[in-house]
Formats: sequence, C-alpha cells, structure tokens
Amino acid sequence: MSCLLIVHSSTAVSKFKRMNTSGRGALLFIFVTVSLDAIGIGIILPVLPDLLQTVVGSDLATAARWGGVLAASYAFMQFLFGPLLGSLSDKLGRRPVLLVGLFLLAVDYAIMSIAQSLVLLIAARLLAGMVGATHITAKAYIADISPPEKRAANFGIVGAAFGIGFIFGPVIGGLLGEWNVRAPFALASVIALVNCAYGFFVLPESLLPAKRRAFSWANANPVSGLLLIKRFKHLRWLFVAFFIFGISHFVFAAVWTYWGAEVLDWSSSDIGWSLAAVGIGFAVVQGWLIRRLIPVWGESRTAVAGLCATALALCLLSFTTSAVVVYMIIPFIAFGAVVTPAFESLLSKQIPADEQGLLQGVNGGLTAVAMIISPLMMTYLFFTFSKTGEASRWYFPGAPYLLAGLLTLAAIVAFRLSVIEAGQSAEGTS
Repeated sequence: MSCLLIVHSSTAVSKFKRMNTSGRGALLFIFVTVSLDAIGIGIILPVLPDLLQTVVGSDLATAARWGGVLAASYAFMQFLFGPLLGSLSDKLGRRPVLLVGLFLLAVDYAIMSIAQSLVLLIAARLLAGMVGATHITAKAYIADISPPEKRAANFGIVGAAFGIGFIFGPVIGGLLGEWNVRAPFALASVIALVNCAYGFFVLPESLLPAKRRAFSWANANPVSGLLLIKRFKHLRWLFVAFFIFGISHFVFAAVWTYWGAEVLDWSSSDIGWSLAAVGIGFAVVQGWLIRRLIPVWGESRTAVAGLCATALALCLLSFTTSAVVVYMIIPFIAFGAVVTPAFESLLSKQIPADEQGLLQGVNGGLTAVAMIISPLMMTYLFFTFSKTGEASRWYFPGAPYLLAGLLTLAAIVAFRLSVIEAGQSAEGTS
C-alpha cells in the first residue's frame, strides 16, 4: 500500500510539474481549499454553544460572552498577521504559506476537539487567527496564475467556493453535534489535514522567483491601512458608514447560534439548517442578484436598499420568538449582502487608479477592526440581557439585534451625509 502511494504521489507531482500553473488543476485546488476552509468554519458554528457550556461549566449567556472573546481573539490575530502572511507569501511564495496555514489549522481544530479548559480554547483560536487567512493567499495565487482578462472571473471562484462550503458546513456540523459535541472539530481537523496533504503533492508554486520581493516590516504593519484614511478625507462619511455597517452586520456571526438556542430552543442541527439557509441566501444575492441590480439601480440606491432591508431584519429579529418568522426574515438578511460590494464600488470610483491598492488597505483595516469590536460588544449585550432570575432585571435576548438595527440606521445617516458631501465637492469643482 505504501509503495503504491509513493508511486501515485510521484506521478501526480510529475504531472503537475508538466502543467502550466495557470491550468485548471491549480484553480481546482484553490476552489477545494477555500471550500474546505469554509466547511471547517461552518462545521463548528452550530456546536459552539454546547461546547462552551461544557468547557466553562456555565449557562448559555456566559458561554456566549466567552464565544465573543474567542471570535474577537481570532479576528484580532488575523488583523495582526494578515499583512505579515501577505508579505511572507511575496517573499517565500504562495505554496508554503498555504500549506503551513492548512496544517496549523488542522492542529487548531484538533486542539479544540479535546480541549477541557477555556485557556486552551482561546490559545487554539489565537493560533487559528495567526494562520487562518488562507483565502488572502488564495486570492494572491489566483492573481499570479490568471491573465488580466480572466482575473475577475477567477476571483469569483473564491466567493463561490466559500459560499458552497458555508452552506454545507453548518448542516454537517449540526448533525454531527447531535451525536457528539466534539465530533465536528475532529472532522474539521481531518478536512484541513487532508487538504494540506493534497496540496503538498499536487500544488505547484505560482510566484516565480524573479517576481518575488524582499520582506519588509513596513508592508507587514497591520495599522498601515488604517493610517491611510487621512489620505482620503473627502470619503470620511462613506468610510464611517462602511465601518458602522460592518459592526452591525457581524452581529449575525456573533450571536446567531446562542440566540437561536436561547430564544427558539434550537438544537445544533436546527442551527445548522438555519445557517445553511442564510448561506444559500447570500450565495444567490452575491452570485446572481447584485450583478443585475447595480446596473439598474446604481450603487447608491442599491446600498440604501440593502441598509434598509438589514435594519428591518435586525429589528424584527430582536422581538421574534418564532422559527417560522426567522426563516421569513432570512431573505431580508441575505439582501443586505449587497451593501458591502456597493460601498466598495462607490469608494473605488472616487479613487485614482494608482491608489486602488491603498484603498483596499483601508477597507481591509476597517473590516478587521469591526470584526474585533462586534463580537465583544454583541455577545456581552446578549450575556447582560439573557441572564435570568435575580442576576438581571431585564430579559431581552434580542438586544444585540436591536442595537445592530439602530447602528444600521446610523450607517444610513452617515451614507446620506457622504452623498451630500460628494455633491458639494462636485459643485465646488464645477
């Protein structure tokens, strides 16, 4: 058996060495990598409430608060190490960064599958955040192997792969969680390890040595993107709207599982099916609807419509106690997925071509900070308003959704101010 494996592996390597790196084999690997990463993330979401209650030995409200700490820890490490991984991939190549990241993700999920203490869970999430930005390196890989005329279409592979993975991941995790709360983490570890092995044997390097650049700590600075905001003062209100919406929209990832278990008495499989429904909605909106909507409505009207739909969905969710109503609200949640692409398009149109990379640095920095703030804020609010008995005067588990809805309304106000400011700037230059 081992001899056959060696022969098969060497044959696969020789085949891929003969392939041009722009071939379908490399794109297939990227598609599988991002899909499996998304499945790995989705698998663990439905069972996090049960796992944290087991490890912490407390009620759901307390588990949610620590869940926010885990999510913020992951986001914070991605914020710190994302630029570092990008710089390292520019120097060492994409392949080693992808493979090391996948291997360490397998280690992270394995630790979570056996962890008996909160400290070990947090350590695992910190490790995952350090190496978990494989989709960033995957996009760089696609940019390396794609001719300019096919780059946009190939970038769509990343979004489609993540969408597919996030549809199936929660369902698998929810069903497995009914059997054993730690089984989804073990499966996520195996998936990451198998994908790492697959990539080791078949993935060619995409970045030629002649195109690599020396490592620079300045390029690896995680706050450099945020500091560039001062360069685009004329877009300040649009950046404010973008940032506020990010905080409000990440409430779904922060509290959906805990809120569903508390308010609707959902099991892990119920949570998995609901997350799959959200994933399908996002896939339809991002993969089909938005490309037809923006040419007709334009970016501004599309953004406002998405903001209004999100605000409505959040306010309704904060008060509902019916699973049927939740599924009726999911299309409005999914429609909110038009906001970020519309914002990014509006920002891009107001920036010169030679500063588009700087703009992406600002957008990435704002998104990363929102991903750190939102889970801490929203899960603490859930903790405060979900305690029962003498521990709390109020019982209102939907409080995070209501706050997020109000923040979305604030984002609408900031967006309108950006439109007014843009109009005044246009009049001043005419």
